Amino acid sequence: MSRADETVWEVFARKAYEEPLHHVGTVTEQDEDLAIVSARAIYDEQPWIEMILVPRPAIRTVITA
Repeated sequence: MSRADETVWEVFARKAYEEPLHHVGTVTEQDEDLAIVSARAIYDEQPWIEMILVPRPAIRTVITA
């Protein structure tokens, strides 16, 4: 499979609702369903209460130094 068909997904998670989301890593997959499976498999070492995925192309710069 070509990497051109895949999306980089940024993975954020938190252990408690009062904590902010933390960037925990990335996964590269063809679609959202595969990205969810990969993120859960790769980043399951912590007792997360919430984990989210954001496709890297959806991230927008707000401030640039």
